[in-house]
Order: sequence, then C-alpha cells, then structure tokens
Amino acid sequence: MEQLKQLIGKNNLKSLAISIAISLGAGILSALLTMGNIRRYADMYRPPLAPPGWLFPIVWTILYILMGIAAWRVYKTQGSDKRLALSLYGNQLLINVVWPLIYFNLKAYFFAFGWLILLWAAIYLTIRQFLQLDRTAGLLLFPYLAWVTFAGYLNLAVAIHYL
Repeated sequence: MEQLKQLIGKNNLKSLAISIAISLGAGILSALLTMGNIRRYADMYRPPLAPPGWLFPIVWTILYILMGIAAWRVYKTQGSDKRLALSLYGNQLLINVVWPLIYFNLKAYFFAFGWLILLWAAIYLTIRQFLQLDRTAGLLLFPYLAWVTFAGYLNLAVAIHYL
C-alpha cells in the first residue's frame, strides 16, 4: 500500500478511490435494482458462447474498476475538453445502469438491444474523448466496449429467440 501511495501520491490516491467508488457504485446500484437475475439468467435461453452466470459479476467488477481508473486519469488532466469527457463518461454510466432494468426487469429484449446500441455509441464517444486527453484512459475503456459488443450479441440472440 505504501508503494502505491508513493507511485500515485497521497492526494491522488483519494481521488482515485473516489473515482473507482463512483464507477463501482453504478454497478452496485444496477445489481440492487435487478436482484435475482443470476437465477433468472440460468433459466433463460442462452445462445452459443453465453458465459455462465457467475462470470458476469467478476467481469463487470473488473470493467467498473478500469472505468474508474480511466475517469480518474482524465480528471487529473489539464485538457480543455476534460469537462466534456467526464460528462460523456457520466452519461454512459447512467445508460449502463438502466440497461439491466430494461432487459431483466421489463424483459423488453428488443428495446434492451436498442438501448445497448445507445450504450455502445456512448462508450465509443467517451473513448474518443478520453483518447484525446489521455491515451491510457481511452485504452482502458476498450475491454468495456468489447464486452458490451459481446452483450449485444447475447441480447439480440435472446430477443430473436423469444419472438
């Protein structure tokens, strides 16, 4: 821990922790609003390549941590477009929280797929803006975009199956 403090700096460690907590908080909020979905997921149709339900919390936790680090890196920049970048980040985080409500709670699979396309576009715009301010921050969001792309495949396959 002491090495981390030296590497990041004491003041920066606090802002990094807050940034990660905000990101993880969005994930926790989403999980709380969609309780019981892991059990529901086990009973649903799952297309080829669908991962087991236990994998989702692990992957999402890693992705939320990466998002938090990326947002923190942008927060620490002196770029003139920092406010725009963080606004885009906040918007995509909000869109992210709403998707499972549409998919699991409402079971509106086609609408959820459309919402996922909106999320994908919001992530893409965030990445573009982050890359301009801090290349590493932008690159940290690519696994998130890849996972949401994969989620789009799963979502669409489920929507088609339940037609």
